[in-house]
Amino acid sequence: MGFTPSHAILRLVTGAYLINSGVTKLSLDEQKAEAIQNMAANAIPQVKQIPAATFGKAVAAGEIALGSALVLPIVPTKLAALGLTAFGAGLLAVYAKTPGLTQADGVRPTPAGVAMAKDSWLAAIGLALLIDRKHRKAPKAVAAPSGKGSKK
Repeated sequence: MGFTPSHAILRLVTGAYLINSGVTKLSLDEQKAEAIQNMAANAIPQVKQIPAATFGKAVAAGEIALGSALVLPIVPTKLAALGLTAFGAGLLAVYAKTPGLTQADGVRPTPAGVAMAKDSWLAAIGLALLIDRKHRKAPKAVAAPSGKGSKK
């Protein structure tokens, strides 16, 4: 799967967004890093074992790395898409498991959950890049013997 124009648009915009988000998180204070860690712990309890400041820096580095993989055409689309899909799925798990972000149905966001619900587009773009088949090479057909020139 190559770096096609349609992929380029999705990758560049999403990648730039993630790089900006990661760079912004590089300067998180302890309190904001702890708030992000607490939300992540709703989906992945083990993150509480990491110091909050370290967790904040790791999230920032991860976003910058993923964003960079998306904007660099040397990174295969399938690989970048796998990373984006996993990241988006993780954000959706945090959204679904954090009390107060969803309404009683567990899907629609409350006013407090709108910002996290918007992250669903990250998972959707990752999946779209993964399942896009129109740019894959079709297998070569094997020609059947025509019978011409064969000796009897």
